[in-house]
Amino acid sequence: MKLGFPVEINQGLESTVYGHFGSAPAFVIVDAESKETLGLENGNRHHQHGNCNPVMALSGQEIDAMIVGGIGPGALMKLQAMGIRVFGAGAKTIQENIALFRENQLAELCMDDSCHAHQGQCSH
Repeated sequence: MKLGFPVEINQGLESTVYGHFGSAPAFVIVDAESKETLGLENGNRHHQHGNCNPVMALSGQEIDAMIVGGIGPGALMKLQAMGIRVFGAGAKTIQENIALFRENQLAELCMDDSCHAHQGQCSH
């Protein structure tokens, strides 16, 4: 299973999950079994509010789930339409969140959980 995480700085499994999906400077994709990581710059970071393009931001990578600190409703709907489940981060680092994900301790997000009026980075 491949898990994606928005991050400010790619520090592998020790990266801190960024507060908002669409404006994250980068993403880290992790194979949950092998723990191999892939870092991606967010080329869609400076999009107009509500026009996040997850396909562009994730460079076409196949991802099963995205674990986020916050996410707007448009990006949430687009990820879900791509078949990517979205979960709220329950800890600071990627490694901690992988452990929580394996234990089914992360909540899957729905539209009511999205950031409807965020300004820049969310404060979740």
